[in-house]
Amino acid sequence: MPFTPSKLSPARILPRPAPEARWRPGLVAQPFHSEIFASAAEASGAGLALALARDALTSTCPGEGEDTRQVLWVQDRAAIRQGGRPCLAGLPADLRHRVIHVAAATPEDALFALEEGLRCRDLACVIGEIAGNPKALSFTASRRLSLMAEKHGVRLWLVRLDAAPDLSSARMRWSVRAAPSPPPRWNPAAPGTASWRAELFRARAHAPGEWSLSDDAGTLRIAGDPDTERPGEPATAPDPVPVARPTVGRSLAARARA
Repeated sequence: MPFTPSKLSPARILPRPAPEARWRPGLVAQPFHSEIFASAAEASGAGLALALARDALTSTCPGEGEDTRQVLWVQDRAAIRQGGRPCLAGLPADLRHRVIHVAAATPEDALFALEEGLRCRDLACVIGEIAGNPKALSFTASRRLSLMAEKHGVRLWLVRLDAAPDLSSARMRWSVRAAPSPPPRWNPAAPGTASWRAELFRARAHAPGEWSLSDDAGTLRIAGDPDTERPGEPATAPDPVPVARPTVGRSLAARARA
């Protein structure tokens, strides 16, 4: 008797997923575990991790005032050797006295410190830096970090220096490189605003995309996007106007003496 395939059950028809929202700074729903892949030859990975952390801390708790809890920063030995330690003088003024730095000898020690930090709800967030693709950072270890972060409500940004994207349970994964800074409006000799070219190549709640991002006075912005500008402020600084003019004739002081 020939086999006749049965009619497909309606229960087996999966619904089409809803369209994914476009990522932008300032979203209230922020993931608890993110990875950032960057070159160890530049500080773009740590810079973007810090900018994303500040964006999440200010957007997920609106109206609750400034978060003054400590920030845990963990590095393994290879990450310190390739990229250096965080420079407190170069950090935002409101974070310089709140950073707890942990120098781990091995990737295993760094993962242990990250897990212990995610258990502590007295921390504002955790930033980690691990170089390469160590065996210790397996999918199982990544899954432990995700579960720990979501269970205790402490967000993690893990910077992967000179690493290839491997299996991971991170809810959001970025690839970033440094971008030219726009010239300062008032002083051409001053350093420009920190800028990055960031690619979001994996996210559960957002479609992949690429953005030109900048950290403008502690606020993460998309270049040329008016939606990320501060309410009530112009997109760019106004053109300078002369505040003094040359004196014509005798000055008032000279006239008074006369």
